[in-house]
Amino acid sequence: MTGTVSVSGVRKAFGETVAVADVSFELGATELLALVGPSGCGKSTLLRMLAGLIGVDSGTITVGGQVMDDGRRRVEPEHRRTGLVFQEHALFPHLTVGDNIAFGLRSVPKPARRDAVERWLHTVGLPGYRGRYAHELSGGERQRVALARALAPEPSVMLLDEPFASLDPNLRTQIRADVVSVLRSTNTPAIFVTHDQAEALATGDRVAVMANGTLEQLALPWEVYHRPKNRFVAEFMGEADLLPVDGAGRCELGAVGGREGTLAVIRPTNVQLGDLGAHPTAVRASVTLAEFRGGTWMYSATLPSGATVRSVCPWGLRLAVGDEVGAWLSDPDATATVSAADS
Repeated sequence: MTGTVSVSGVRKAFGETVAVADVSFELGATELLALVGPSGCGKSTLLRMLAGLIGVDSGTITVGGQVMDDGRRRVEPEHRRTGLVFQEHALFPHLTVGDNIAFGLRSVPKPARRDAVERWLHTVGLPGYRGRYAHELSGGERQRVALARALAPEPSVMLLDEPFASLDPNLRTQIRADVVSVLRSTNTPAIFVTHDQAEALATGDRVAVMANGTLEQLALPWEVYHRPKNRFVAEFMGEADLLPVDGAGRCELGAVGGREGTLAVIRPTNVQLGDLGAHPTAVRASVTLAEFRGGTWMYSATLPSGATVRSVCPWGLRLAVGDEVGAWLSDPDATATVSAADS
């Protein structure tokens, strides 16, 4: 199962609304790409164009070296060798699990089809489920069957649109890990659409961040988080406080480089709180919010300038609103900067 996807200058509008504007990227032969952005940013529209469910207005989509859509000619979905998994699972309720998985293998001889179904049931961790129906399965089991059905015809690429959104948080994490494991074990390239930033960072070999129909940044997960390209990416891809940087390239929490008109991106994991004399770059701060998160505390603290920063601290560091503390950056080199002019 190998294949690549090439998207070049793709555009799609619905009347006056431009849903996708001049998007381009390449998907590696075994790569998992997480496509993330807020609701209405165009990510699901882009996925549906890749699947062939809707056509592009302009630009080109190529899968496995074959042009699928160039705005003039479009290969129909059933001829694209793309596997689709949606949030709703979309299993046929009148068919058994085995028949659901075998649905895309109707041209395969029956003995080979039976063997393939058994193989995929084992691959997704559901041996013995062949004769069950969708209503007899949990949400996680239905999602695994949907994945097996999509993978059984050996697609060139898998397209997954919010596949875990309907699952409860604990099950979601486990099923996500299972799905990623299956895709990697079969070397199947895939594009995950999600609005969950943590899920995108945990899942993708690379992360593509979309906003208003455009691709804002496409990079490795750590680069998207620690080296955001602009203010939108900085604020969307995780909790961040933006502080002004002066002409000397300094902000209240230490040297970060930069100039006037530049903002320092301060992640809560990079802010330390403690005694004012505990660190040479510590500045005085006043705790304004204490939020217990189980293994950690999230504190907000106001700096002398009036700006507020957040800090993730071990659960054993007990601070109260109104406490005076020292605040400093644990790793100034991990502090990115973005233009203050970015919207």
